[in-house]
Amino acid sequence: MSSIVDSRFSMELEEKEYELCGHPVKITMFKGASLGVSSYVWGPGLVLCRYFEAEKIDFTGKKVIELGSGTGIVGILAVLLGGDVTMTDRSDVLKQIEYNLIANVPLSSRHRTKIRALEWGNDQHKFPADFDIVLGSDLVYSPSQFSKLLQTLLHFCNDNTIMYLCSDVKYREGSARFHDKLLPEKFSSELIHTSGSSCVFKVTKKVPGDEY
Repeated sequence: MSSIVDSRFSMELEEKEYELCGHPVKITMFKGASLGVSSYVWGPGLVLCRYFEAEKIDFTGKKVIELGSGTGIVGILAVLLGGDVTMTDRSDVLKQIEYNLIANVPLSSRHRTKIRALEWGNDQHKFPADFDIVLGSDLVYSPSQFSKLLQTLLHFCNDNTIMYLCSDVKYREGSARFHDKLLPEKFSSELIHTSGSSCVFKVTKKVPGDEY
């Protein structure tokens, strides 16, 4: 794994250890790589992981894509829970995801993983639209990105897709508006879990006749 870490910031790595769904998970944050918000494990990501734990979610046999993977903690857990998982983020974040995936996912399970760059609103059409599950944590923090995020979610949400989105609706700019107004215009959205100001929403394709 050392070849993944650029020597310029190898001394600026921060590790945190977690126990998630019975799996020990060690996450390394590339604090010296100028990744901005992507180099942190944020509360909504942990809340989503704990939701999977509490509900005993099993991703076995499911085709999963995670948007805005960041450190990779949510996507890695989905792999450990049996999913066939594609983890996505900006191109400059992919080495961090790869580092953490290698550190936590056994070699025997890595054939069920992919890491790819995805720029919301621009290249989602390079991806198939046949995913069973879409995961996203702390995606809703910049109103300037809401339109692009919605375009991306629409691409991936087919008739049978379930999306689990976890957002901090109090401390992220525009998050409450996104979930209360913008998301329901395009999708069926149900609040299924809260922890502090983090809320987990179960989102599906809107069908004719849905009312809010």
